[in-house]
Amino acid sequence: MNSYDFENRVAIITGGGQGIGLSVAERMLQHGGSVSIWDRDQKLLDTLDRKYGRDGKVQTLHADIGSVESVDAAVRAVLDRFGKIDILINNAAIVGPNANTWEYPPQAFMDVVHVGLVGTFFVCRAVVPHMIERGYGRIVNLSSVAGKEGNPGAPAYSSTKAGVLALTKSLGKELAKYDIAVNAVTPAVAKTTMAMSQAPDFLQMILSKIPRGRMLELSEAASMICWLATEENSFTTGAVFDLSGGRATY
Repeated sequence: MNSYDFENRVAIITGGGQGIGLSVAERMLQHGGSVSIWDRDQKLLDTLDRKYGRDGKVQTLHADIGSVESVDAAVRAVLDRFGKIDILINNAAIVGPNANTWEYPPQAFMDVVHVGLVGTFFVCRAVVPHMIERGYGRIVNLSSVAGKEGNPGAPAYSSTKAGVLALTKSLGKELAKYDIAVNAVTPAVAKTTMAMSQAPDFLQMILSKIPRGRMLELSEAASMICWLATEENSFTTGAVFDLSGGRATY
C-alpha cells in the first residue's frame, strides 16, 4: 500500500458513512489525517461513533448536502472542532430508480440531481472561501463513468455525474491561482450498498461493459482519491481521473 502524507490535514468526506467515502476516511486516518464524516444516515454515524468515539481525529456529522442550512451548519461544526479545512471529498449522491428517460418519475429525477449535483455545489460553495483564505486546498469530486458515457436506464444519475464533471472543470479553473486543486474521478460500478441496490439485470449490463470483467474495489478507489487529495498533487486541476476498468472512451 502506498503511503500518503495527511499529517495536520483536515478532510471533509460527504456520504462517508459507508462505501468509497468510508474507505477514503479510513485511509486518511491511517496516514495521519483528521476527518469529518458527513452522512444523513444516523445509524451509520452511530456505528462509526462506537468505533471511533475516542479518536480525536474523527468527527461524525448528520448532514444533508441538499440543504444549504445543513451544509453551512456542518461547515461551522468542522471549523469549531478542527479550526480549518484542507481537503473536501464530495462523495455523497443517490442513484434513483432504473427507468427509460420518457418513463422516469419527474420527482425522482429532481431528487437525484438535487443531491448529487446541487448538493455538491452547496458544499463547494460553503467550503471554498475557507480554502481561499488559507491559500491551500484539495477537492475531489466523485463523478462516474456514467457521467462520461451515459447509462441507459439511469438518465438522472448520468446527467448528475456529467454535471459534476463540468462543475469540477469550472471550479478548478477558478481556484488554480490559490493552490487549490479540484479534480474528479469516474468510477465504474463498485461494491457499494448504493450500487448493489440496483436491479440485477441493470448491474449485469454495466458490469458487462468493463473490460477488466469485475467491479471496482473500494480500496482501489481510495488509493486514487487519496493521492489527488495530497499536497503532492500540486499541478493538475480541473481534470478527470478514470476508474472505469478500461470502459471509458475518453
